[in-house]
Amino acid sequence: MHTPKQRQTSGLDAKLSEKILAEVKEEEIVAMSCDVINIPSPTGGELQMAEYMQNTLRQLGLDVTWQEVEEGRANVVGRWTGSGGGKNLMFNGHMDTSNTGDEEFLNGIGYKPHAVIKNGMIYGLGIYNMKGALVCYTHAVKALLRAGVKLNGDVIVAAVAGEIEKTQWGEFRGKEYRGYGFGTHYLVNHGILPDMCILGEPTDMNVVLEHFGSLWVRISCSGIYVHTAFCEGREEMNSIRRMYEVMGTIMEWITAWEKKAAYGGKKAIVNLGGIRGGHAWRASRTPEKADLFLDVRVPPNIAMSEARREIQQVFFDLEKKHPEWGLEFETYVSVPGASISVDHPMVQAIEKNHQQVMGALPKRDVVVWCSEC
Repeated sequence: MHTPKQRQTSGLDAKLSEKILAEVKEEEIVAMSCDVINIPSPTGGELQMAEYMQNTLRQLGLDVTWQEVEEGRANVVGRWTGSGGGKNLMFNGHMDTSNTGDEEFLNGIGYKPHAVIKNGMIYGLGIYNMKGALVCYTHAVKALLRAGVKLNGDVIVAAVAGEIEKTQWGEFRGKEYRGYGFGTHYLVNHGILPDMCILGEPTDMNVVLEHFGSLWVRISCSGIYVHTAFCEGREEMNSIRRMYEVMGTIMEWITAWEKKAAYGGKKAIVNLGGIRGGHAWRASRTPEKADLFLDVRVPPNIAMSEARREIQQVFFDLEKKHPEWGLEFETYVSVPGASISVDHPMVQAIEKNHQQVMGALPKRDVVVWCSEC
C-alpha cells in the first residue's frame, strides 16, 4: 500500500446531522433486527427473507427491483433516485446465513434463527453476518428520507442471495450449494450499475482496504478394493495409507506457503477443509479412493492462476514419485482477493464520518476472509 493523502476530518453540517439522528429510532431498528433473525434464510432458502426486504424497501418509497436469480431465490434491490449529477452508491448485504440453524453441534443462541434480547444485545443466527448490515442500511435511508435530505446521486440497497462460502462439487448439487457470490454475480450483470459499493461486513469497525482470496483444491489418490482378509502384504496399496504420505508433503508446503504469501501482516492460511475415503458401512473393504480438500488463502497481490501453479507443482512432484497411485488434482473455487486505495473518495468519506461519529479515525485492516468485492 502506498502512502495516503492527509486524512480528512471535517464532517456533515452539525444541524443537518442532528436532524438526521433525531429520525433514527432505536425501537424500529430492534424490531427489524428481530424480524430478520426470525426468518430462516440458509443458502438456497432466501426467498422469505427476500420477500420481507421487498416489502420493507417498498414501504420506504424506494423503487424496488426483484431479481429472480433462480427458482425460489432472488436479489432485492431498492433504489432511492437522486436529482441527477451525483455518484450512485450501493450498500450490498447478503441474506443467507453462515449456517442453517439445524446443526446439532451449534446450539448457542447465536446459532439459531430465533431472536433473543439479552443484556442490551440482540442474539440470533445471521444478525452478525450480515443481516444487521441490511437493517442498518434500511434505517439509514429511512432517517435521511424523514429528515428531508435531498441527494444528487442514487442510493441503492441490495439484499442478495448466495454469498456464503459454499459450492457445488461431486454429488453435492443444488441451490443450497450455490453460494460464493452467486447472487451478486447476477446483480452486477443485470443493470443496477452503481459507481461505488460498500459492504457492511463485520469488520470490528475497521476499514478493510484489502482482503485475501480463496482457492479450493482437491487432491486424490487411488488404491485397491479388496476384503480385509486379502489385504495382507498390500497395505501400501491402501488409498488412505497413500494419502497419509500425501498429507505429509502438503503440510510441508502449507508451512512454506503461509510464510511466503504473507501479506499485510497476515499469514496466507491454508485450511485442511475435508478428507474422505472408504466406506464406514463396510470397513471390511479397503478404500479404493481417498480425497483431500484444501482452502488456500491467496493475497490480493498474487494471481489465482499463480497460486494454482504453486500447489499444482507439489502435485506434479508427488505424481512423478508415485505414478502408480492414480493421483488427481483439481481446483474448484477461485475467488480472487480485493484491494482499494486509501485515497479513494469513498474510503476518505468513510474515515471522515467515522471520526465524526466515533471521535477517532478508524483502524485500517487487511483480512484473510474474502467478500463479494
